[in-house]
Amino acid sequence: MEYNALSLEKKWQKYWVENKSFEPSENFSKKKKYILSMFPFPSGRLHMGHVRNYTLSDTLARYYRQQNFNVLHPIGFDSFGMPAENAAIKNNANPKTWTYDNIEYMKGEFKTLGFSFSKERELATSDELYTKFEQGFIIDMFEKGLLYRKKGLLNWCPHDQTVLANEQVIDGCCWRCDTPIVKKDMNQYYFRITQYSDELLEDLPKLEDGWPKQVLTMQENWIGKSNGLEFDLFFDEESFAKLNHKFKSFDVFTTRPDTIYGVSYTALAPEHEIVTYMIENSLLNDEIISEIKEMKNTSSIDRQKEKSGIDLNINVLHPLTGKKIPVWIANFVLMDYGSGAVMAVPAHDDRDYDFAKKYDLEIKTVIKPFNGEGVSDKAYTEVGELFNSGKFDGMNSKKSQCSIIKHFEENSIGKKTTNYKLKDWGVSRQRYWGSPIPFIHCADCGLVMEKKENLPIALPENVEITGEGNPLDNHPTWKYCSCPTCGKDAIRETDTMDTFVESSWYFLRFCASKENWEKEAFSSEQLKYWMGVDHYIGGIEHAILHLLYARFFTKVFRDLGYLNFDEPFDKLLTQGMVLKDGAKMSKSKGNTVDPDALIEKYGADTARLFILFAAPPTQELEWNDSAVEGAYKFIKRFFDRSSHIVKTDTIPNINHSSLTKDEKFARKKVYEALKRAEEVYNDRYTFNTMIAGVMEAMNALNTQDNSDVWSEGYWILSSIMEPVIPHVCWQISNEYFLLNNLAPQKILEEVFVEDSVTLGVSINGKRRCEIEVAIDESKESIIEFAKEKAAKWLEGKTVVKEIVVPKKLVNLVVKG
Repeated sequence: MEYNALSLEKKWQKYWVENKSFEPSENFSKKKKYILSMFPFPSGRLHMGHVRNYTLSDTLARYYRQQNFNVLHPIGFDSFGMPAENAAIKNNANPKTWTYDNIEYMKGEFKTLGFSFSKERELATSDELYTKFEQGFIIDMFEKGLLYRKKGLLNWCPHDQTVLANEQVIDGCCWRCDTPIVKKDMNQYYFRITQYSDELLEDLPKLEDGWPKQVLTMQENWIGKSNGLEFDLFFDEESFAKLNHKFKSFDVFTTRPDTIYGVSYTALAPEHEIVTYMIENSLLNDEIISEIKEMKNTSSIDRQKEKSGIDLNINVLHPLTGKKIPVWIANFVLMDYGSGAVMAVPAHDDRDYDFAKKYDLEIKTVIKPFNGEGVSDKAYTEVGELFNSGKFDGMNSKKSQCSIIKHFEENSIGKKTTNYKLKDWGVSRQRYWGSPIPFIHCADCGLVMEKKENLPIALPENVEITGEGNPLDNHPTWKYCSCPTCGKDAIRETDTMDTFVESSWYFLRFCASKENWEKEAFSSEQLKYWMGVDHYIGGIEHAILHLLYARFFTKVFRDLGYLNFDEPFDKLLTQGMVLKDGAKMSKSKGNTVDPDALIEKYGADTARLFILFAAPPTQELEWNDSAVEGAYKFIKRFFDRSSHIVKTDTIPNINHSSLTKDEKFARKKVYEALKRAEEVYNDRYTFNTMIAGVMEAMNALNTQDNSDVWSEGYWILSSIMEPVIPHVCWQISNEYFLLNNLAPQKILEEVFVEDSVTLGVSINGKRRCEIEVAIDESKESIIEFAKEKAAKWLEGKTVVKEIVVPKKLVNLVVKG
């Protein structure tokens, strides 16, 4: 029978659906595997990055089903978000209609690729049922003080017209559209993620065996825990008066208390409350105010590039010497870390040094190298000896830090403090297509939670989306309601939640029972059995955003009593990007490959095989049309050569000792492939090396014609390859093995026992030829055979020494 990929694949896809082949069992006594890929946004079409991601998870899921595990391999859609609104504006379509049409199309693509997802646990985060459960969690978090509302300077994307969390600002730009962000003062809801800073940091070592080190390092750096000294800098009398006696001081934090005597200026962020007060009270001229506004509207990344500052013409007093220190505004000082104010030590900090040089500020050196050599043309940032530092002169600068902090504490002028880069997570978004925040604003009662029995607070469908303003706020009726507490007229909260909220708990939603799917977000029994996720697969670009938030939500849900574990994901596999012509595939670059067209031409198995064979999963994959063609040809040969199989419902029983050399070699290569497959599936995930082993085994089988060896070979190889190219392997297995080989395979050690060995023959250390001898051949026979094989190099020579290195070589030393 000729290989016809499309008809064969449709046959088995229909079979899998009809037989519910991929639904997990409710038998919780079985060993389990929870395999999950990061779910997609339903943009309408899969791209090759999706294909790679889901092929990886599907391969693992299929393997573990073969090994008799109870496998949960679900799929959902991260379906709220800006692209739906943008598409609505562009196409004059309803975001909900656009989203759910795309979901249906992508489900079809998943099917054509043979992905073994559970259909009974599919979800979309924009489903009203999902929103209902999520809004209930939000209310619980608010009651526990883990969600609050306050006004503050927020990251604003002018293009998407919405607020962004700090983690969603990448290199000073919006994570989704790359528009430079600006700062905007407005009300915002925050998750108190900082309450979990220490635990998020301290639990990272628990993940070392299963997570890439790079991801753990990225999270550690983002949390950014640092210990240091916090103290107040008090204004001198003149400056205090200039500020209308409004501010006596401001506090600063430093991780370098050893440099305290080198402070020569201080710097405030342009958003600092003192700067704001000076602007509002006309204490600065219009030109300076204009400069400050420009600083504020510059992205935090750009503010770190070219340093600029403004002298406020006010001074504070040094906490130890009492000397006046000028106060500046500096663009590199951000409100996101510490108090938005820094002490500057240009002699011992590169950034402070550059700023001082630009504005001709004092540079006071207080640390010198231990060898006494001075450093004059740059900041000295190494450990050294203190001088110009009062009673701390002569101390090791590193060791002096504890003594200086102790001095501040004993004199009640400062204290040891721990600081974090991590800030509370702002989750308000001024958009329509998101989960409504379930709060109500009442003139009498203030901010009031909606009653849980009234959930979900669903979105109105008759909404006008223009791209300007918040569509919910502009809706003529939706926001008007009654206060749940007093019953008077009130206004609904019109902000919706950051879509990263939905993805922070979706993996738990899959742990709901079929019977109670609509009654509970997840089942305690199912959570206990399925969690944590055994294998989680997705891009490393989610190392900080999604993965940090998911860890946070898991710990919050534990503390709310929903579950009893600390971490959601046991093993994390971060796949590399798919490139074409050396660049990441993107529509704007015109270098995309359409998965639908690829499947139409070659079939899904070819796409899957290429994806796994072209590169190890953690590395970038360069698209190669000829390699795709090569994958197709291999599958066709694999299918065609199955005609050598003799039908059997059990693996053939072969007398290994009676086989020819080629037959023995073929069996050895088959079982080598099996050994490698077990290592790859359970440890390394280098599927390319496993596939290469299968190809080597196929080549070895082709050198012999023993039908039992062929049948045994295909029994094992089609089992190994079923997770990779499932359609063709199910066809072969069904036709010849009644599907009985899609099960655990046993390695036979007998095939690795060699009955002969090949030895190199060298004359005076130079390799001349090879001989094959029995594994237990005597030394004398080996030497005799070697002399016969190397006779032409021994003519006219006298052998003076004979050396045999067992299982490696024979060396004959000659003269003449």
